[in-house]
Amino acid sequence: MEPRILVLGAGFGGLELSSILSDALGERLDLTLIDQSDSFVFGYSKLDVMFGRETPDAVRVPYRHIAKPGVTFRRETITAIDPEARRVTTDAGTYDADVLVVALGADYDMGATPGLSEGGNEFYTVAGAERLRDVLPAFSSGRAIVGVTSTPFKCPPAPSEAALLLHDYLKTRGVRDACEISLVMPFGAPVPPSPETSQALLEAFRERNVTWVPNRLVRALDPGRRVAILDDDSEMPYDLFFGIPKHRVPDVVAASGMTEGGWVPVNPLTLETRFPGVYAVGDVTSVGTPKAGVFSEGAARVVAAEIIAVMEKGEQPSGYDGRGFCYIEFGAGRVGSVEVQFLSGQPPTGRYYGASLALAAEKKEFGASRRARWFGLNGPS
Repeated sequence: MEPRILVLGAGFGGLELSSILSDALGERLDLTLIDQSDSFVFGYSKLDVMFGRETPDAVRVPYRHIAKPGVTFRRETITAIDPEARRVTTDAGTYDADVLVVALGADYDMGATPGLSEGGNEFYTVAGAERLRDVLPAFSSGRAIVGVTSTPFKCPPAPSEAALLLHDYLKTRGVRDACEISLVMPFGAPVPPSPETSQALLEAFRERNVTWVPNRLVRALDPGRRVAILDDDSEMPYDLFFGIPKHRVPDVVAASGMTEGGWVPVNPLTLETRFPGVYAVGDVTSVGTPKAGVFSEGAARVVAAEIIAVMEKGEQPSGYDGRGFCYIEFGAGRVGSVEVQFLSGQPPTGRYYGASLALAAEKKEFGASRRARWFGLNGPS
């Protein structure tokens, strides 16, 4: 009898894992993929929504398009995970698995930063990006702050992208000279593993008069006084605040007993948890890579190879190397890229590819290729 495989979460990790196993095993596969949402959204698409380049409906890819041999998609809300028994309860029933893969990502704790919900905005959800899309046209003068409230957070280049794209947006409207843009981040450089990338971003900030505030977090907002309070108790006045909210594991994962220090620890080579037959990939883990889709995708490939090796009685893969890359929007239609390896046993190192129209086209193809592989869809991402 083939193993029953249960995958929780249909993001980068869950979709990549399901696709690889389906391609390799076909109808022999018995895989159930569960997600509470009805559609997938690329993280970078939220910037497109925020600045009015795409509509929310246009960036959603419905899960109903999944039609892969051996894969059954269920839109259900997970209410309990028992990793010892490899049993999962949802609002529609109970599932038992021989192999359980947790790929539920990270949730946002809006209430963790005092004043954020009342006096600020976030752009890490589609709903938040949509609200900002409606707020931005009324912002024609004053101070805008893009601020990180906690670490770790998804897609470390995203705050820099937001600041640079905001510059473009205000310049196009002819109001840039009346506005100030500041970027508050907890790092000494925008992309610490890659000095080249950081230097390129810092130069872009200088050229566009974006104020860079390093090694700081936004601890709270005071909506009444319209000030952001940083973690050293200094204050920055604002008229428009773009917040990156605190990240945490989903409540159902926290309640499962799988976490340590707030995240799910795994063997960095195999992505196995301390529970036999249970893996975790992506943002839900503390594996040591950035919380970004391509790293979840890379981890999923390793888990898929391990499952296939067991079923086919083949050799185990060499292990996860923590290699991945990120596209970075520099504005004016240009995109850069940085490739980094995190689990080589050496300090992470990054290779930078300068912003260009060619990389913007490559980023578009990146999305289109995933739509095709995961959903069987052709056309723009």
